[in-house]
Amino acid sequence: MSQQLVPPSAEVVVVGGGAVGVSTAFHLAEAGADVLLLERGELGSGSTSKAAGGVRAQFSDPVNIELGQRSLRAFEDFARRPGGDIDLKQQGYLFLLSDPADVATFEGGVALQNSMGVPSRMLTVQQARELSPLVSADGLLAAAYSPTDGHCTPEGVVQGYARAAREHGAVLRRGVEVTGIDTSGGEITAVRTDSGTVRTSTVVCAAGAWSAAIGGFAGVELPVRPLRRQILVTEPMPDLPPRLPFTIDFATSFYFHEEGPGLLVGMSDPDEEFGFKLGTDDRWLGRLSEAVAHRAPRVADAGVAHGWAGLYEITPDHNALVGHVGGFFYATGFSGHGFLQSPAIGEVMRDLVLGRTPPIDVSGLDVRRFDGAEVRPEHNCV
Repeated sequence: MSQQLVPPSAEVVVVGGGAVGVSTAFHLAEAGADVLLLERGELGSGSTSKAAGGVRAQFSDPVNIELGQRSLRAFEDFARRPGGDIDLKQQGYLFLLSDPADVATFEGGVALQNSMGVPSRMLTVQQARELSPLVSADGLLAAAYSPTDGHCTPEGVVQGYARAAREHGAVLRRGVEVTGIDTSGGEITAVRTDSGTVRTSTVVCAAGAWSAAIGGFAGVELPVRPLRRQILVTEPMPDLPPRLPFTIDFATSFYFHEEGPGLLVGMSDPDEEFGFKLGTDDRWLGRLSEAVAHRAPRVADAGVAHGWAGLYEITPDHNALVGHVGGFFYATGFSGHGFLQSPAIGEVMRDLVLGRTPPIDVSGLDVRRFDGAEVRPEHNCV
């Protein structure tokens, strides 16, 4: 990839070309702002292209519910605005619950979601198995389900937003690494890169797992740490049930959804240490195999076609960091929810940068919440 020259100035510089960055660039450019987006690799080559592609509004925190719900509506309308095919499959999210405490928490969550217009509901174990027949009922107590959740193609979302951002005048530069941010009197004056310096007064950090370093350039501490997550895709599985929901065994975090003729399968590894590891290894396969054999035995018989690893951007409470310090704006730390919330976050960042009132009150996501105020961890993490 050849290095591209950067323009001498821009009204707003967005750092990071994943889903959050390109959504922000699109919404700002559409509103008439002079936008430059900088991505050190290819667009979407960070965590977005490694995502499982899930989109949902089933959260426990009201802000996350609103962000997910607004983003779902945007994904539904994506072919019209900004334009592009994202292969959206709204086949539902199904959370399988085997712990009485989790059942009680999800019951409260469903009530909250319903009050906000999300069509989620609690299911019996039998109802859950009818929706996801690969599931074993052993140990299950209940399930939570929302039919409008689902999954789509992360690369399609990135390319759709990127193309439309360019059409509205945004400049997107790939292969350009940010090396510093200049300030004077507490105000941002320029962004330094390995391709030149850009004069600007406004920076939006959408650098995902790499955001702490970008924040450091501006003197803003962003408590974001990278954590590897691994995914595999099975070989073709005959007779997969139609409209299979994105199914999550909540106690173990083992999940699966259809991926072409096979299944995309993933699970967290509680022994994984923070760091920028992007290679795959077999250490987690033993625990994954146990979870698969227990919760979806038929999946255990499928061969592995391929797999990959990506990075979650983890914050202490598993909620995003959204806000600004002067001219330094940030949208990061989504802890696995960045792709699915990227349409709404793009709108929020547009309005914050332009001094408007955002469609969703994200003041509770400001990084200063960690300065002693009570934080509210998100329960429905995968």
